[in-house]
Amino acid sequence: MNGGEVLDIGRDAIWLTIQLCAPILIVGLVVGVVIGLFQALTQIQEQTLIYAPKIIAIFISLLLFLPLMGSLLGSFMRTITSRIAGM
Repeated sequence: MNGGEVLDIGRDAIWLTIQLCAPILIVGLVVGVVIGLFQALTQIQEQTLIYAPKIIAIFISLLLFLPLMGSLLGSFMRTITSRIAGM
C-alpha cells in the first residue's frame, strides 16, 4: 500500500465522519437557534429550557438517521475489506 492509497482511505474516513455527524449536528443547531429565538422574544432566560428539547430532538434524529448511518458505515467497511483483500 502506497501513500496515495493511505491518503484516499483517510480522506474517505474523514468524509464519512462528516456525513455521519452532519445530520445530528444540524438538528442540534436548528433546535438551539429556535430555542434561543424563543427565549429572546419572550424574555424567558431559563438555562434549563435549552437542554430538554435539544436532547429529545437529537434522540429522535438519531432514531431517524440510524439506518442511513448504518448503510454508510457498512459500505465503507465493504470498501475497506475489498481493498485489504486486493492487496
